Amino acid sequence: MKRERVLQVALVLVGLLYLAWAIPLFQSLWHSSWLEQHQDAFPMFMSVNTVLGVFLLLALKQPPRHRSLIAFAAWSTLAHAFTMLIMSIEAWSHGMRRKDSPQDIVIVGAIGVLLLAALPARERASATDARGN
Repeated sequence: MKRERVLQVALVLVGLLYLAWAIPLFQSLWHSSWLEQHQDAFPMFMSVNTVLGVFLLLALKQPPRHRSLIAFAAWSTLAHAFTMLIMSIEAWSHGMRRKDSPQDIVIVGAIGVLLLAALPARERASATDARGN
């Protein structure tokens, strides 16, 4: 029961954090000058995470039934942290500095680890379900 409560708290926090991406997303889409100053891939990234936040909040009621969604959120977040790390190392090796700080990489990685650690166990099919009754 304690693990499920930790998962629910994690889903609320991560879901709201990802949903908060909607604010800069709409700002970037509303003001075309913002897109001229920033990379155009950033709004696409924000839109995916905003939608993921909505679905994580919907998964809150029955986390075990949404295990694959939670696993996707965890692994995609870890992939994002790993990509940020590689890009930062590459930039540093060329004497450049990225906008991402080391703390950003740690925070994003920690979100992925938290979701993986709290991932609900797989639901086991009962004998009745296996026979199709």
